Amino acid sequence: YVAAVYEHESILSPNPTALVDRQSALELMGRNLDIYEQQVVAAARQGAQIIVFPEDGIHGFNFTRNSIYPYLDFVLHSQSVKWNPCREPYLFNNTEVLQRLSCMALKNKIYLVANLGTKEPCEPTDPQCPPDGRYQFNTNVAFNDDGTLVATYRKHNLYFEYAFDTPPEPDYKFFDTPFAGKFGMFTCFDILFFEPAVNLVRQYNLKQVVYPTAWMNQLPLLSAVEFQQAFATAFNVNILAANIHHPTLGMTGSGIYTPVKSYIYHNMESYGGKLIVAEIPVITADYNTNLDKIPGRVSEKGNERLPPIFYGEMMYDNFTFVPVWWEKGEVQVCANTLCCYLNYQRAVLTDELYALGVFDGLHTVHGTYYVQACALVKCGGLSFSTCGQEVTDATAVIDFQLWGNMSTPYVFPLLLTSGITLDFADHMGWKNNHYFISKNRTSSGLLTAALYGRWYEKD
Repeated sequence: YVAAVYEHESILSPNPTALVDRQSALELMGRNLDIYEQQVVAAARQGAQIIVFPEDGIHGFNFTRNSIYPYLDFVLHSQSVKWNPCREPYLFNNTEVLQRLSCMALKNKIYLVANLGTKEPCEPTDPQCPPDGRYQFNTNVAFNDDGTLVATYRKHNLYFEYAFDTPPEPDYKFFDTPFAGKFGMFTCFDILFFEPAVNLVRQYNLKQVVYPTAWMNQLPLLSAVEFQQAFATAFNVNILAANIHHPTLGMTGSGIYTPVKSYIYHNMESYGGKLIVAEIPVITADYNTNLDKIPGRVSEKGNERLPPIFYGEMMYDNFTFVPVWWEKGEVQVCANTLCCYLNYQRAVLTDELYALGVFDGLHTVHGTYYVQACALVKCGGLSFSTCGQEVTDATAVIDFQLWGNMSTPYVFPLLLTSGITLDFADHMGWKNNHYFISKNRTSSGLLTAALYGRWYEKD
Protein backbone atom coordinates (compact mmCIF):
# COMPACT_ATOMS: atom_id res chain seq x y z
CA TYR A 1 0.00 0.00 0.00
CA VAL A 2 1.06 3.63 -0.36
CA ALA A 3 1.52 5.58 2.87
CA ALA A 4 2.39 9.20 3.62
CA VAL A 5 3.69 10.97 6.71
CA TYR A 6 4.22 14.71 7.05
CA GLU A 7 6.91 16.27 9.23
CA HIS A 8 5.35 19.63 10.05
CA GLU A 9 6.93 22.86 11.16
CA SER A 10 4.06 24.12 13.28
CA ILE A 11 3.08 27.75 13.33
CA LEU A 12 3.30 28.33 17.09
CA SER A 13 1.54 30.74 19.40
CA PRO A 14 4.04 33.50 20.33
CA ASN A 15 2.82 33.26 23.91
CA PRO A 16 1.28 29.87 24.71
CA THR A 17 0.56 30.68 28.37
CA ALA A 18 -1.59 33.71 27.47
CA LEU A 19 -5.35 33.25 27.69
CA VAL A 20 -7.05 33.76 24.32
CA ASP A 21 -10.58 33.30 23.05
CA ARG A 22 -11.77 30.39 20.90
CA GLN A 23 -11.78 32.57 17.78
CA SER A 24 -8.07 33.46 18.10
CA ALA A 25 -7.23 29.83 18.87
CA LEU A 26 -9.12 28.68 15.76
CA GLU A 27 -7.29 31.28 13.69
CA LEU A 28 -3.87 29.99 14.71
CA MET A 29 -4.90 26.34 14.27
CA GLY A 30 -6.46 27.23 10.92
CA ARG A 31 -3.06 28.34 9.61
CA ASN A 32 -1.60 24.93 10.47
CA LEU A 33 -4.64 23.16 9.02
CA ASP A 34 -4.19 25.09 5.75
CA ILE A 35 -0.74 23.49 5.45
CA TYR A 36 -2.20 20.07 6.34
CA GLU A 37 -4.75 20.49 3.58
CA GLN A 38 -2.07 21.20 0.94
CA GLN A 39 -0.15 18.13 2.08
CA VAL A 40 -3.20 15.86 1.96
CA VAL A 41 -3.83 16.97 -1.63
CA ALA A 42 -0.15 16.39 -2.53
CA ALA A 43 -0.12 12.93 -0.87
CA ALA A 44 -3.37 11.88 -2.56
CA ARG A 45 -1.96 12.95 -5.92
CA GLN A 46 0.94 10.57 -5.32
CA GLY A 47 -1.49 7.73 -4.66
CA ALA A 48 -1.28 7.69 -0.84
CA GLN A 49 -4.07 5.72 0.83
CA ILE A 50 -3.28 6.97 4.34
CA ILE A 51 -1.53 10.05 5.74
CA VAL A 52 -0.26 10.68 9.29
CA PHE A 53 0.40 14.08 10.90
CA PRO A 54 2.52 14.76 14.01
CA GLU A 55 1.72 15.28 17.67
CA ASP A 56 1.06 18.92 18.67
CA GLY A 57 1.14 19.89 14.99
CA ILE A 58 -2.14 21.82 15.01
CA HIS A 59 -1.95 23.76 18.28
CA GLY A 60 1.73 23.70 19.30
CA PHE A 61 2.99 23.20 22.86
CA ASN A 62 4.06 24.74 26.22
CA PHE A 63 0.52 25.58 27.28
CA THR A 64 -0.88 25.60 30.79
CA ARG A 65 -4.06 23.70 31.62
CA ASN A 66 -6.08 26.91 31.30
CA SER A 67 -4.31 28.47 28.32
CA ILE A 68 -4.85 25.42 26.11
CA TYR A 69 -8.58 25.31 26.82
CA PRO A 70 -9.69 27.48 23.82
CA TYR A 71 -7.70 25.18 21.52
CA LEU A 72 -9.55 22.03 22.56
CA ASP A 73 -12.20 20.29 20.44
CA PHE A 74 -14.94 18.19 21.97
CA VAL A 75 -14.56 14.51 21.09
CA LEU A 76 -16.96 11.78 22.00
CA HIS A 77 -14.58 9.05 23.04
CA SER A 78 -17.09 6.20 23.00
CA GLN A 79 -17.13 4.50 19.62
CA SER A 80 -20.79 3.64 19.86
CA VAL A 81 -21.74 6.65 17.74
CA LYS A 82 -20.72 6.59 14.07
CA TRP A 83 -20.02 10.22 13.25
CA ASN A 84 -18.84 12.05 10.15
CA PRO A 85 -17.88 15.58 11.28
CA CYS A 86 -17.68 16.87 7.68
CA ARG A 87 -21.19 15.71 6.80
CA GLU A 88 -22.73 16.22 10.28
CA PRO A 89 -21.02 19.32 11.71
CA TYR A 90 -24.13 20.24 13.73
CA LEU A 91 -24.03 17.17 16.04
CA PHE A 92 -21.61 18.61 18.60
CA ASN A 93 -20.26 22.05 19.49
CA ASN A 94 -16.55 22.93 19.45
CA THR A 95 -15.61 20.49 16.71
CA GLU A 96 -14.23 22.89 14.10
CA VAL A 97 -10.82 21.18 13.90
CA LEU A 98 -12.37 17.73 13.59
CA GLN A 99 -14.66 19.02 10.84
CA ARG A 100 -11.74 20.30 8.80
CA LEU A 101 -9.76 17.08 9.18
CA SER A 102 -12.82 15.00 8.31
CA CYS A 103 -13.44 17.07 5.17
CA MET A 104 -9.78 16.66 4.07
CA ALA A 105 -10.15 12.88 4.33
CA LEU A 106 -13.49 12.91 2.51
CA LYS A 107 -12.48 15.27 -0.32
CA ASN A 108 -9.26 13.43 -1.03
CA LYS A 109 -10.59 9.91 -0.41
CA ILE A 110 -7.75 9.13 2.01
CA TYR A 111 -7.43 7.72 5.53
CA LEU A 112 -6.13 10.50 7.77
CA VAL A 113 -4.56 10.43 11.25
CA ALA A 114 -3.92 13.61 13.22
CA ASN A 115 -3.29 14.73 16.79
CA LEU A 116 -5.17 17.46 18.63
CA GLY A 117 -6.19 18.56 22.10
CA THR A 118 -9.63 17.42 23.22
CA LYS A 119 -11.97 18.00 26.14
CA GLU A 120 -14.67 15.92 27.79
CA PRO A 121 -16.85 17.07 30.67
CA CYS A 122 -16.86 14.80 33.72
CA GLU A 123 -19.17 14.29 36.65
CA PRO A 124 -18.20 15.40 40.17
CA THR A 125 -19.14 11.83 41.20
CA ASP A 126 -16.18 10.60 39.10
CA PRO A 127 -13.28 10.30 41.60
CA GLN A 128 -10.78 11.03 38.81
CA CYS A 129 -12.60 14.16 37.59
CA PRO A 130 -10.27 17.20 37.76
CA PRO A 131 -11.41 20.15 39.94
CA ASP A 132 -12.39 22.21 36.88
CA GLY A 133 -14.95 19.56 35.89
CA ARG A 134 -13.40 18.45 32.63
CA TYR A 135 -10.83 16.08 31.21
CA GLN A 136 -8.27 17.42 28.76
CA PHE A 137 -6.54 14.83 26.60
CA ASN A 138 -3.73 14.67 24.07
CA THR A 139 -5.68 12.80 21.39
CA ASN A 140 -5.07 11.08 18.06
CA VAL A 141 -8.01 10.85 15.69
CA ALA A 142 -8.33 8.60 12.64
CA PHE A 143 -10.77 9.20 9.78
CA ASN A 144 -11.56 6.77 7.00
CA ASP A 145 -11.64 7.80 3.35
CA ASP A 146 -15.18 9.10 3.55
CA GLY A 147 -14.44 11.32 6.55
CA THR A 148 -15.99 9.13 9.26
CA LEU A 149 -14.22 9.19 12.63
CA VAL A 150 -13.10 5.57 13.07
CA ALA A 151 -10.85 5.76 16.17
CA THR A 152 -9.69 8.10 18.92
CA TYR A 153 -6.67 7.44 21.14
CA ARG A 154 -5.80 9.43 24.27
CA LYS A 155 -2.08 9.59 25.06
CA HIS A 156 -1.25 7.55 28.14
CA ASN A 157 2.41 8.39 28.89
CA LEU A 158 2.51 12.16 29.10
CA TYR A 159 5.91 13.86 28.82
CA PHE A 160 5.75 16.92 31.11
CA GLU A 161 2.42 17.92 29.56
CA TYR A 162 0.77 19.87 32.34
CA ALA A 163 -2.13 20.91 30.10
CA PHE A 164 -3.34 17.32 29.74
CA ASP A 165 -4.76 14.52 31.86
CA THR A 166 -3.79 10.85 31.76
CA PRO A 167 -6.83 8.78 30.77
CA PRO A 168 -8.19 6.61 33.60
CA GLU A 169 -7.41 3.41 31.63
CA PRO A 170 -4.97 2.87 28.75
CA ASP A 171 -6.75 2.99 25.37
CA TYR A 172 -6.12 0.08 23.01
CA LYS A 173 -7.13 1.66 19.74
CA PHE A 174 -6.96 0.43 16.19
CA PHE A 175 -8.96 0.89 13.00
CA ASP A 176 -9.49 -1.30 9.98
CA THR A 177 -8.55 -0.50 6.39
CA PRO A 178 -9.35 -2.32 3.13
CA PHE A 179 -5.73 -2.01 1.93
CA ALA A 180 -3.64 -3.17 4.90
CA GLY A 181 -5.91 -4.52 7.62
CA LYS A 182 -5.71 -3.11 11.13
CA PHE A 183 -3.63 -0.09 12.21
CA GLY A 184 -2.84 0.48 15.89
CA MET A 185 -2.31 3.96 17.36
CA PHE A 186 -0.18 5.47 20.09
CA THR A 187 1.76 8.70 20.62
CA CYS A 188 5.36 9.81 21.17
CA PHE A 189 6.62 8.82 24.69
CA ASP A 190 4.21 5.84 24.68
CA ILE A 191 6.71 3.98 22.49
CA LEU A 192 9.02 3.44 25.49
CA PHE A 193 6.39 1.76 27.68
CA PHE A 194 4.52 -1.53 27.88
CA GLU A 195 1.12 0.16 28.24
CA PRO A 196 -0.43 0.64 25.86
CA ALA A 197 2.08 0.37 22.98
CA VAL A 198 3.57 -3.09 23.43
CA ASN A 199 0.39 -4.60 24.84
CA LEU A 200 -1.67 -3.23 21.96
CA VAL A 201 0.61 -4.61 19.25
CA ARG A 202 0.94 -8.03 20.89
CA GLN A 203 -2.61 -8.54 22.09
CA TYR A 204 -4.21 -7.72 18.73
CA ASN A 205 -1.33 -9.05 16.64
CA LEU A 206 -1.12 -5.74 14.79
CA LYS A 207 1.22 -5.37 11.82
CA GLN A 208 0.71 -1.66 11.05
CA VAL A 209 1.11 1.25 13.46
CA VAL A 210 0.42 4.97 13.04
CA TYR A 211 2.55 7.12 15.32
CA PRO A 212 2.21 10.89 15.73
CA THR A 213 5.13 12.26 17.77
CA ALA A 214 6.82 15.45 18.94
CA TRP A 215 10.20 13.93 19.75
CA MET A 216 13.32 15.72 20.92
CA ASN A 217 16.28 13.73 19.67
CA GLN A 218 18.77 12.42 22.14
CA LEU A 219 21.85 10.66 20.86
CA PRO A 220 23.36 8.16 20.95
CA LEU A 221 20.42 5.87 21.80
CA LEU A 222 17.18 7.82 21.44
CA SER A 223 17.13 9.76 18.20
CA ALA A 224 13.67 9.61 16.63
CA VAL A 225 14.45 7.68 13.44
CA GLU A 226 16.72 5.27 15.30
CA PHE A 227 14.09 4.24 17.85
CA GLN A 228 11.19 4.24 15.38
CA GLN A 229 13.16 1.80 13.24
CA ALA A 230 14.05 -0.31 16.28
CA PHE A 231 10.39 -0.65 17.24
CA ALA A 232 9.45 -1.73 13.71
CA THR A 233 12.25 -4.31 13.79
CA ALA A 234 11.63 -5.56 17.32
CA PHE A 235 7.90 -6.15 16.80
CA ASN A 236 7.97 -6.91 13.09
CA VAL A 237 5.54 -4.12 12.19
CA ASN A 238 5.28 -1.28 9.72
CA ILE A 239 5.32 2.13 11.41
CA LEU A 240 4.13 5.39 9.91
CA ALA A 241 5.81 7.98 12.14
CA ALA A 242 5.24 11.73 11.82
CA ASN A 243 7.35 14.12 13.92
CA ILE A 244 7.23 17.88 14.14
CA HIS A 245 10.08 19.93 12.68
CA HIS A 246 11.70 22.41 15.07
CA PRO A 247 15.48 21.94 14.74
CA THR A 248 16.23 24.59 17.39
CA LEU A 249 14.43 22.32 19.87
CA GLY A 250 16.15 19.19 18.52
CA MET A 251 12.89 18.03 16.97
CA THR A 252 13.07 16.24 13.61
CA GLY A 253 12.93 12.65 12.42
CA SER A 254 9.97 11.03 10.66
CA GLY A 255 9.63 8.03 8.46
CA ILE A 256 7.82 5.08 6.98
CA TYR A 257 9.42 1.94 8.38
CA THR A 258 9.22 -1.74 7.63
CA PRO A 259 11.29 -4.32 9.52
CA VAL A 260 13.75 -4.46 6.61
CA LYS A 261 13.63 -1.05 4.92
CA SER A 262 12.88 2.55 5.79
CA TYR A 263 12.15 5.90 4.19
CA ILE A 264 13.26 8.58 6.61
CA TYR A 265 13.70 12.30 7.01
CA HIS A 266 16.07 13.77 9.59
CA ASN A 267 17.17 17.35 9.02
CA MET A 268 18.65 19.67 11.64
CA GLU A 269 19.86 22.23 9.08
CA SER A 270 16.84 23.67 7.30
CA TYR A 271 13.31 24.76 8.09
CA GLY A 272 9.91 23.91 6.64
CA GLY A 273 7.94 20.69 6.49
CA LYS A 274 8.56 17.47 4.59
CA LEU A 275 6.14 15.01 3.00
CA ILE A 276 7.32 11.40 2.71
CA VAL A 277 5.35 9.04 0.46
CA ALA A 278 6.36 5.40 0.05
CA GLU A 279 4.94 2.13 -1.13
CA ILE A 280 5.46 -0.63 1.41
CA PRO A 281 4.44 -4.26 1.69
CA VAL A 282 1.58 -5.30 3.94
CA ILE A 283 3.11 -7.53 6.61
CA THR A 284 1.26 -10.80 6.98
CA ALA A 285 3.76 -13.31 8.32
CA ASP A 286 6.72 -12.90 10.66
CA TYR A 287 10.11 -12.31 9.14
CA ASN A 288 12.47 -15.09 9.98
CA THR A 289 15.74 -14.12 11.61
CA ASN A 290 18.45 -16.46 10.53
CA LEU A 291 20.13 -17.80 13.65
CA ASP A 292 22.47 -20.42 12.31
CA LYS A 293 25.21 -18.02 11.20
CA ILE A 294 26.09 -16.92 14.70
CA PRO A 295 28.89 -18.41 16.76
CA GLY A 296 28.24 -19.38 20.34
CA ARG A 297 29.83 -17.43 23.16
CA VAL A 298 33.37 -16.29 22.36
CA SER A 299 36.01 -18.27 24.17
CA GLU A 300 37.95 -16.33 26.75
CA LYS A 301 41.49 -16.08 25.47
CA GLY A 302 44.12 -15.92 28.16
CA ASN A 303 47.25 -13.72 28.12
CA GLU A 304 45.68 -10.92 26.00
CA ARG A 305 46.06 -7.38 27.28
CA LEU A 306 42.62 -6.60 28.64
CA PRO A 307 41.47 -3.06 27.90
CA PRO A 308 40.69 -0.94 31.00
CA ILE A 309 37.16 -0.46 32.31
CA PHE A 310 35.98 3.12 32.79
CA TYR A 311 32.73 4.85 33.73
CA GLY A 312 30.86 7.60 31.98
CA GLU A 313 27.49 9.25 31.76
CA MET A 314 25.42 8.51 28.65
CA MET A 315 21.74 9.42 28.24
CA TYR A 316 21.89 10.55 31.94
CA ASP A 317 22.74 7.01 33.02
CA ASN A 318 26.03 5.75 34.49
CA PHE A 319 27.44 3.35 31.94
CA THR A 320 30.36 1.01 32.45
CA PHE A 321 32.59 1.17 29.38
CA VAL A 322 35.49 -0.65 27.84
CA PRO A 323 37.39 0.92 24.91
CA VAL A 324 37.30 -0.73 21.48
CA TRP A 325 40.86 0.09 20.45
CA TRP A 326 42.22 -2.36 17.98
CA GLU A 327 41.54 -3.18 14.37
CA LYS A 328 39.77 -6.33 15.48
CA GLY A 329 39.11 -8.27 18.63
CA GLU A 330 36.68 -9.38 21.29
CA VAL A 331 35.65 -7.39 24.33
CA GLN A 332 33.15 -7.79 27.10
CA VAL A 333 31.81 -5.61 29.87
CA CYS A 334 29.30 -6.34 32.66
CA ALA A 335 27.09 -4.47 35.12
CA ASN A 336 24.69 -6.03 37.63
CA THR A 337 23.35 -9.16 35.91
CA LEU A 338 23.97 -7.95 32.36
CA CYS A 339 27.06 -8.86 30.35
CA CYS A 340 27.67 -7.51 26.85
CA TYR A 341 30.01 -9.12 24.32
CA LEU A 342 31.41 -7.67 21.13
CA ASN A 343 33.29 -9.34 18.31
CA TYR A 344 34.50 -6.73 15.83
CA GLN A 345 36.67 -5.96 12.86
CA ARG A 346 37.26 -2.53 11.37
CA ALA A 347 37.76 -2.20 7.63
CA VAL A 348 40.51 0.37 8.31
CA LEU A 349 41.85 1.56 11.64
CA THR A 350 40.69 5.18 11.78
CA ASP A 351 41.62 7.83 14.30
CA GLU A 352 38.34 7.45 16.20
CA LEU A 353 37.62 6.11 19.66
CA TYR A 354 34.79 3.62 20.13
CA ALA A 355 33.62 2.07 23.37
CA LEU A 356 31.34 -0.77 24.42
CA GLY A 357 29.05 0.30 27.26
CA VAL A 358 26.65 -1.50 29.55
CA PHE A 359 23.85 -0.17 31.76
CA ASP A 360 21.43 -2.26 33.80
CA GLY A 361 19.27 -0.08 36.03
CA LEU A 362 16.48 2.40 36.52
CA HIS A 363 16.65 5.45 34.28
CA THR A 364 15.30 8.42 36.26
CA VAL A 365 15.76 11.62 34.21
CA HIS A 366 12.82 12.89 32.09
CA GLY A 367 10.81 9.81 32.97
CA THR A 368 11.38 6.70 35.07
CA TYR A 369 11.88 3.36 33.36
CA TYR A 370 14.16 0.34 33.67
CA VAL A 371 16.76 -0.12 30.95
CA GLN A 372 19.16 -2.93 30.08
CA ALA A 373 21.50 -1.67 27.37
CA CYS A 374 24.55 -2.96 25.51
CA ALA A 375 25.89 -0.20 23.29
CA LEU A 376 28.82 0.17 20.93
CA VAL A 377 29.18 3.93 20.43
CA LYS A 378 31.56 6.33 18.79
CA CYS A 379 33.00 8.70 21.39
CA GLY A 380 33.05 12.47 20.92
CA GLY A 381 36.84 12.63 20.90
CA LEU A 382 39.84 10.51 21.77
CA SER A 383 39.62 10.67 25.55
CA PHE A 384 37.45 8.36 27.67
CA SER A 385 35.54 11.36 29.06
CA THR A 386 34.00 11.94 25.59
CA CYS A 387 32.29 8.53 25.45
CA GLY A 388 28.52 8.95 25.72
CA GLN A 389 28.48 12.35 24.04
CA GLU A 390 26.14 13.16 21.15
CA VAL A 391 28.00 12.44 17.91
CA THR A 392 26.55 12.77 14.41
CA ASP A 393 29.43 11.83 12.09
CA ALA A 394 31.78 8.86 11.85
CA THR A 395 34.03 7.25 9.25
CA ALA A 396 34.83 3.83 10.75
CA VAL A 397 33.19 0.99 8.81
CA ILE A 398 32.90 -1.98 11.17
CA ASP A 399 31.90 -5.66 11.01
CA PHE A 400 30.49 -6.68 14.36
CA GLN A 401 28.53 -9.14 16.41
CA LEU A 402 27.08 -7.76 19.61
CA TRP A 403 25.22 -9.83 22.17
CA GLY A 404 24.04 -9.70 25.75
CA ASN A 405 22.37 -11.98 28.29
CA MET A 406 19.28 -9.77 28.51
CA SER A 407 16.74 -10.54 31.26
CA THR A 408 13.83 -9.06 29.31
CA PRO A 409 12.30 -10.35 26.07
CA TYR A 410 11.80 -6.75 24.90
CA VAL A 411 14.97 -5.75 23.09
CA PHE A 412 15.17 -2.94 20.54
CA PRO A 413 18.08 -3.30 18.10
CA LEU A 414 19.59 0.10 17.24
CA LEU A 415 21.86 0.67 14.24
CA LEU A 416 22.69 4.27 13.40
CA THR A 417 25.30 5.45 10.89
CA SER A 418 27.01 8.70 10.00
CA GLY A 419 24.79 11.72 9.35
CA ILE A 420 21.93 10.12 11.35
CA THR A 421 21.16 7.51 8.71
CA LEU A 422 19.90 4.00 9.33
CA ASP A 423 21.47 0.67 8.56
CA PHE A 424 20.00 -2.81 8.82
CA ALA A 425 21.46 -5.74 10.68
CA ASP A 426 22.24 -8.91 8.73
CA HIS A 427 21.01 -11.09 11.58
CA MET A 428 19.43 -10.59 14.97
CA GLY A 429 17.44 -12.54 17.50
CA TRP A 430 17.79 -14.92 20.43
CA LYS A 431 20.28 -17.70 20.75
CA ASN A 432 21.31 -19.54 23.94
CA ASN A 433 19.52 -16.98 26.16
CA HIS A 434 21.47 -14.15 24.56
CA TYR A 435 20.08 -11.54 22.20
CA PHE A 436 22.41 -10.69 19.35
CA ILE A 437 22.74 -8.37 16.40
CA SER A 438 25.34 -8.77 13.66
CA LYS A 439 26.42 -6.82 10.62
CA ASN A 440 28.98 -7.37 7.90
CA ARG A 441 30.30 -3.93 7.06
CA THR A 442 28.12 -0.99 7.99
CA SER A 443 27.03 1.04 4.97
CA SER A 444 28.87 4.09 6.33
CA GLY A 445 30.68 5.18 9.50
CA LEU A 446 29.15 3.61 12.62
CA LEU A 447 27.63 5.89 15.27
CA THR A 448 25.69 3.42 17.41
CA ALA A 449 25.06 -0.30 17.43
CA ALA A 450 23.06 -1.21 20.49
CA LEU A 451 20.65 -3.56 22.18
CA TYR A 452 18.20 -1.37 24.09
CA GLY A 453 16.31 -3.62 26.46
CA ARG A 454 13.23 -2.46 28.34
CA TRP A 455 12.49 -4.41 31.53
CA TYR A 456 8.93 -3.16 31.97
CA GLU A 457 8.19 -5.09 35.17
CA LYS A 458 10.92 -3.17 36.98
CA ASP A 459 9.60 0.30 36.12
